Amino acid sequence: MAISSAAKKAAWHQQIIRWHWISSAICLIGMLLFAVTGITLNHAASIEATPVTTTWQGTLPGHIRAGLSEHADGDAPLPRTLRHWLRNETGMNPGTGTAEWDGGEIYLSLPRPGGDAWLSIDAASGDWLMERTTRGAVAWLNDLHKGRNTGTAWSWFIDIFALACVVFCITGLLLLQRYAGSRRSTWPLVALGLVAPLLLIILFVHT
Repeated sequence: MAISSAAKKAAWHQQIIRWHWISSAICLIGMLLFAVTGITLNHAASIEATPVTTTWQGTLPGHIRAGLSEHADGDAPLPRTLRHWLRNETGMNPGTGTAEWDGGEIYLSLPRPGGDAWLSIDAASGDWLMERTTRGAVAWLNDLHKGRNTGTAWSWFIDIFALACVVFCITGLLLLQRYAGSRRSTWPLVALGLVAPLLLIILFVHT
């Protein structure tokens, strides 16, 4: 038995509704996060932040220091034993990023959301110094918004979240089209959402 045109339209409408609520559920928390941090980023100069700096220093144990002499100058990650030892001493994970090895001096930059950190080691003496600076929760959330120093996993999350937002918007537009006949203000409001930012860009944003 052939499916009628009305039945096909109804099935298609149900699919649009299903994708709309699924994408809205996926986007909900992320959209709130990005909306709030959009405001904080827009007023970043007005939001005061007091940086807090924590410093660790000391001398590496002999067995850790001995392993450093095996490395030639250049760029290379820290040895695993050194990374584990530093994590136990400071509570910070130095990660597997590339450090600069130069004439027995080792320097590792440790950028992170909402702050910064670095590590310096004298391979000959074993003296080391690590410093971490944090600029508060707002700075941390702002960097999450921008994807600054957040790593690959968060970058993937932003891409998936953005795709879900696209699905949410497109299915919402299709639903607007379906119900626009009984809601005369639908298309004027949609047009306003397009025209308002264009006018602001043309009249007030200097490029």
